[in-house]
Amino acid sequence: MSITTNLKFENATDDSLEHATQKNNTPPRQGVIDELAEDSEGAAYSTGILPSQELERLVRVTREITAVDEIQDDQFQPASLDLRLGPIAYRVRASFLPGKDATVEQRLDDLAMHKMDITSGGVLERGCVYIVPLLEHISLRHRTSAMGNPKSSTGRLDVFTRLITDHGTEFDRVRDGYKGPLYAEVSPRTFSVLVRKGSRLSQLRIRRGRPPSTDESMRRLQEEYQLVGSSISEDEIRNGVPVSVDVRGDESSRLIGYKAKSYSGLIDVDKIRHYDLEEFWEPVYAPNRGGLILDPADFYILASLEAVKVPPTHAAEMLAYDTLVGEFRVHYAGFFDPGFGHPAAGGEGSRAVLEVRSYEVPFVIEHGQVVGRLTYERLTAQPNRLYGSGVKSSYQRQGIALSKHFKLPSRA
Repeated sequence: MSITTNLKFENATDDSLEHATQKNNTPPRQGVIDELAEDSEGAAYSTGILPSQELERLVRVTREITAVDEIQDDQFQPASLDLRLGPIAYRVRASFLPGKDATVEQRLDDLAMHKMDITSGGVLERGCVYIVPLLEHISLRHRTSAMGNPKSSTGRLDVFTRLITDHGTEFDRVRDGYKGPLYAEVSPRTFSVLVRKGSRLSQLRIRRGRPPSTDESMRRLQEEYQLVGSSISEDEIRNGVPVSVDVRGDESSRLIGYKAKSYSGLIDVDKIRHYDLEEFWEPVYAPNRGGLILDPADFYILASLEAVKVPPTHAAEMLAYDTLVGEFRVHYAGFFDPGFGHPAAGGEGSRAVLEVRSYEVPFVIEHGQVVGRLTYERLTAQPNRLYGSGVKSSYQRQGIALSKHFKLPSRA
C-alpha cells in the first residue's frame, strides 16, 4: 500500500566573476563583498547546508548562483533560495527526466505540445504538465550539490512542482559541480493557477560536502530540543524523527483540517490573503469514532499531532514517501527552515501542516498514526535570519493553516 505525506570556501576566478557580473548586469558593492567574506570565515563547519548569508555570498561574491534578472533580497530564506519562473512555459505530453545523455531543451523538442508566454500572466491548468525554465542558473563547485523543493504555499495548493537539470537522472537533486540552467516541472492537481514571470513556486538548498546525519545525532537533538513532541522514545527515531497526524482536533471545534472542493476557480499564486476559503475548501471535522477515511479523489490539509521545532543550527526535511506507512502521500513541500517552531524565533507550538492525498483506494488514517519522518541536517553556520524572526514568515506558530493565498478564518 502507498501514502504521499507531501555547511573553507575558495575564491572565485576572475573569469567566473566577470562572466557572472555580465550576466546579472549588477556588480556587487565592495562593502557587501567584505561583509559576506567575513561571514564565510566565521563558518562553524566546512560541510553542511548553507545558511542565508552564505547563499548571499554565492550570489554576490563567488557567482555560483546567477540570474537573468537581479536576485532580490527577499529571495534569501534562512537555509534556501526562492527560485523564480522565467517568461516561457511549455505544455508537455508527460513528465520526464532528460537522462545523462540529454539536456532539457533536447527533450522538449520531442515532448513539448505548446509554448506559452507567461511574462504578464498565463494559466497552468489542472491535470496538465508544464516545464518552465527558471530565471536562476547555477555553477556549483566540487563537492557542492543542491536540492529543490516546492515552497510551502505551492504544496498547500496541491501544485506538484519538481526541479529538473540538464542530464539529470533524479528530480529535485542537483549533482555535485553542476553548471547550467534550472527548470521547474509544474503540474497543478486540484486548482488551476495563474502564474507569471517572477512567480516563486520552488526553492533551492545548497550543501557543501557530505555532513553526517545519523539516527544517533537526531536522538541527541531530540533530547536537547524536543524536536517533535516530548514522548518519542529513542527506538522510534530511525531514518528520521517520526511525525504523526491529528484526527481528533480540539474538543470545542473538532476541526481537524480542510478538503479541497472540486472544480473551484482560478488561483493567482502572487495574491496574498485574497481568496475566501469557503469558495475553495470545506472543513473536515473529527470522526465520531475511528479514523478519518481518505477518499482517493480528494486532497486534504491536516496537521501533525505534535509541535515541531527546528533549532537555529539545523535545517529539516520531511521525507516525501514511505510505502510502509500506507496508501497516501504526505507533505509535498518538505523543507523546514532553521527557527521553525523554535521559541527564540517566536514559534513555540508550531505544528507541521500535512498535504495529504490517498492513492487509488480509500484509506483510513488513524489518530496518532505516523505519516512521515523529519530528517535534520546541520548548517555550516547559524543563519543571520531565522524563520519567523527577521524573515517574513507566513506559517510560524501555525496550527491547521491553508496557504497564504486565502483570507484567515474569521475566528482567527
